[in-house]
Amino acid sequence: MKKSLYIIYILVISLFATSCHEQEEFANDPYGNFDALWTNVDQHYCFFKYKNVDWEVIGQQYRAKLRPKMSSTELFDVCSDMLKELRDGHTNLMSGWDVSRYWIWEQYPKNYDERIVNEYYLHFDYRQSASIKYGILSNNFGYMYYGDFMGAIGEGNLDNVLAYLASSEGLIIDVRDNGGGNLLNVEKLVRRFITERLHAGAISHKTGPGHNDFSEPFDYYFEPIDDTRIKYLKPVVVLANRSSFSATNNFVSIMKTLPNVRIVGDTTGGGSGLPFTFDLPNGWAVRMSASEITDANGNVTEFGVDPSPGCKVDMTEAEMAMGKDAILERAFEVLEEMASNRK
Repeated sequence: MKKSLYIIYILVISLFATSCHEQEEFANDPYGNFDALWTNVDQHYCFFKYKNVDWEVIGQQYRAKLRPKMSSTELFDVCSDMLKELRDGHTNLMSGWDVSRYWIWEQYPKNYDERIVNEYYLHFDYRQSASIKYGILSNNFGYMYYGDFMGAIGEGNLDNVLAYLASSEGLIIDVRDNGGGNLLNVEKLVRRFITERLHAGAISHKTGPGHNDFSEPFDYYFEPIDDTRIKYLKPVVVLANRSSFSATNNFVSIMKTLPNVRIVGDTTGGGSGLPFTFDLPNGWAVRMSASEITDANGNVTEFGVDPSPGCKVDMTEAEMAMGKDAILERAFEVLEEMASNRK
């Protein structure tokens, strides 16, 4: 089955909705809310096997912490701690006063400082089109920063950006600290760097309540933008860090498959599950990963996408104090190598 990302996104949502069986009723008390959370996650979460999570045992451990008259804050903490056992940044419990989260990437080097790029590389001389900041650096390499895939990018915006960058010798696409957003913006951007249909990956959805009840993978493809629009086909380097998450993780995994693209920096933050949201009896909302997205080779990228070989770089405090972005500097070297290999 050959589908675009838009079509398969709608298909998965529709199939997920129709595959849900009759819902069990739960009481609006600590035990009922806990059981509603545990049961819905048990039936719909998609990475139990991949992460080797024994949800039955975890449920028993945390249910033992409940008390009939515990406060809402105490219940929230128990439920939040249970969800963290999934090690999933796409899984959150949302109340009126807090959002539980699994921010494991905060323990890694940040590997990005916007001020350094703006001051020492762009010299505060850059353009802005929609959500993209861009310019041509002194070494004639193009630079574009896309910090949020929720930020809209129109085809006209991309034409303007790439037309301006067309004279550059190579292009750096910086998605460090991009926490994700709309997968359709991923497709829109990738189409500017390909000349033929690209197998971008596959999506599997839950077909039943069992942990292994999944559909066959639905392959999805990206078509190149038509010839009336501007493409960029020179060497490209994508910069990523541990805060490149969710849709950005998807973007990096797809761009990594292109022959004229290298990934420089740190492993991305991961987050390859398509989220689904439901409510508990007390009104708290829960978001979790419910459909598995793999890369073009069938690999799950839930725990991140590694840089290209030889392109793993961390920024040190000493370098940053001197206004040096070691990841950006390595990108220059990689682009020079790629340009020389083309000659």
